[in-house]
Amino acid sequence: MRIHVDRDKCEGLGMCEAMASDFFELDDDDEMRVLDDSPDESQRGHVHSAVQACPVLALTLSG
Repeated sequence: MRIHVDRDKCEGLGMCEAMASDFFELDDDDEMRVLDDSPDESQRGHVHSAVQACPVLALTLSG
């Protein structure tokens, strides 16, 4: 599984960080950073929920 970010869509709203702070973080400039772009398969449900929470659909999962 791999997390993909569309930087053109991301507005730094932080929903992903709120739901999965082990994988997403807003930096001091409110730019989202992916802390682990290839999480373990056991985390799929948790990461998927965070990806689905993005109001601007800037996140996707593959694999």
